[in-house]
Amino acid sequence: MFRIIFVLDLYNRNVVHAEGGNRREYKPVHLNSTICTSSEPVEVIDTVKPAEVYIADLNILQDMGAHDTNFEIIRLVSRRTKTMVDLGISTLSDVLEALSLADTVVLGTETVSMETIANAASEFPGSVNVSIDKKNGRILRSDPHMPEDPFKIVDLLNEMDIRDIIILDMDRVGTSTGVDVQFLSKIVSASAHDVLLGGGVRDMVDIEFLNNIKIKGALVATALHNCSIPLELIQ
Repeated sequence: MFRIIFVLDLYNRNVVHAEGGNRREYKPVHLNSTICTSSEPVEVIDTVKPAEVYIADLNILQDMGAHDTNFEIIRLVSRRTKTMVDLGISTLSDVLEALSLADTVVLGTETVSMETIANAASEFPGSVNVSIDKKNGRILRSDPHMPEDPFKIVDLLNEMDIRDIIILDMDRVGTSTGVDVQFLSKIVSASAHDVLLGGGVRDMVDIEFLNNIKIKGALVATALHNCSIPLELIQ
């Protein structure tokens, strides 16, 4: 079954609308949503009733405010539905902290080293998702030893006991600009793990394209808030 995973971008305990990866410009989600009249996270979840949620903690990812600003919100959401969380992981202790809040953790190339990914996969098998983060056509990476080529990253991940690979195209996030089917097809062929896509999904036509090339799921927010994808498909 194709997974449509609802995205919650949290900033200062509210849900914001992500667009183009320019995090400082994100606005409260209810200003752009046709399905939510509030940006309070639990109210959003109770309205949408998603089966699965991807949570990005933008306070941590931007190093703004207290480290645990959104933690209680994440716990409350996790009590209502299945969750994966991106806390800007860089160390194994960060992974442990994230797993105390959510079902699985997202390790993004933007903040984590390949060594930490390998250690986390060994220490917490089946609980680690790896996000290959792209912006301006390049892989975002904090580790100088992380390959610049996404296919080389996938090749290294094939040897690890991780859950899913996420291709996060930050330039396409919230823009409804569509998906790069050719690139994603090659990633799927190269990967031993299920591949999920974040960014650019417009509607059910894109979902069908992704399903046909054996992408296993999509991280979606905008297309749900503007009703291009029916809510019942994520519930």
